Amino acid sequence: MEGKNSQLQQRKDDALPRGTGNLCQWYVEQAENATLRDVEGNSWIDFAGGIAVLNTGHRHPRIVQAIAHQLEKFTHTAFQVTPYESYVALAERINQRVPIAGKAKTAFFSTGAEAVENAVKVARAATRRHGIITFGNAFHGRTFMTMAMTGKVAPYKRDFGPMPASVFHARYPNSVSGISIDDALASLDDIFTQDIAPQDVAAIVLEPVQGEGGFHIAPAEFFTRLRALADRHGILLIADEVQTGFGRTGKLFAMEHYAVKADLITMAKSLAGGMPLSAVSGRAEIMDAPGPGGLGGTYAGNPLSIAAAHAVLDVIDEEKLCERSAQLGAQLNTFLQQARAHNSAITDVRALGSMVAVEFSDAQSAQTLQQQAMQRGLLLLTCGPQGNVIRFLYPLTIPDAQFRQALDILGSLLSQPQA
Repeated sequence: MEGKNSQLQQRKDDALPRGTGNLCQWYVEQAENATLRDVEGNSWIDFAGGIAVLNTGHRHPRIVQAIAHQLEKFTHTAFQVTPYESYVALAERINQRVPIAGKAKTAFFSTGAEAVENAVKVARAATRRHGIITFGNAFHGRTFMTMAMTGKVAPYKRDFGPMPASVFHARYPNSVSGISIDDALASLDDIFTQDIAPQDVAAIVLEPVQGEGGFHIAPAEFFTRLRALADRHGILLIADEVQTGFGRTGKLFAMEHYAVKADLITMAKSLAGGMPLSAVSGRAEIMDAPGPGGLGGTYAGNPLSIAAAHAVLDVIDEEKLCERSAQLGAQLNTFLQQARAHNSAITDVRALGSMVAVEFSDAQSAQTLQQQAMQRGLLLLTCGPQGNVIRFLYPLTIPDAQFRQALDILGSLLSQPQA
């Protein structure tokens, strides 16, 4: 007799298009903090975090309580029709914390892609320019504009026809691939020479740490020189912090690791602890460029998600999750560096706080580790343009004993030297 997971998989294949692919062939029924349980009673340690959404863990009691309390009031009015104080208060809290020069303003949306698209709208309205420069191997979303901005064809752009115009890709500095800071900046000069004049570029958009691209960390010197280049040409600098935000890198925002500031910052994922919410924050005069009605959306700033986000900020502060992110990341980094000394398939280890990745010489090694870990009760995600990187996105609230258990599983799988 087939198990529940197999039955659900058959139903899924019959009811859903194949474009909605899944990593797991099992179906979750319950989750708490860093533990997932499926419909057959099996459990896994969650080192995927809903793709960086659950820095505060599954169903944190404070977040559940905040949502339940809001449910007793109202679930939706559409903020642009009937506004509510909690939206304003959350914007005020983020404006105080976001690393933007001068006075900041914030608008809320539902998804990371929406945040990126609206940041582009704001930049174009503020500069009266059209060009957008992003970077190779970047990921910014699956809508048409953000697909164009994403620096990877398969599976994100393949099959979907022409992309929106006026989007250009520079090279992201990457020591593993031999792309230096000078190489990356030279590629921007090439774009200005060959594709679009700098005075027509509205914004340069980049992830401080590339997410889907393999957890490559932008060097401090690169950001400093990029800020100077943008200022020289009147170009806005947009930091896409959808994956890096809310404690993942050991700071509330990854841009806090850098001496320079962005003009606009996008955020989503762990902003609301599992509820759909995103935001764009930026310098007040830039954010004010679009006219009334130019920004928004029916579900933008949903009150349940806003309530969850307030609780997320409380939890991050009260439980000192930025400090814990740095501590857990340091442990994992040390562990992986030790494994690298004995495993020739490991070619690089990268870490900024708990945004940690291990790169292998080939995709098969990463996929084998992922599959074996799942069999042992540990859920991992791959990333990188070749799929040869394992990224670690555990909840920052994970208990110490469970974190050590996960490392024990990894250690047993990585302990044998590779040919």
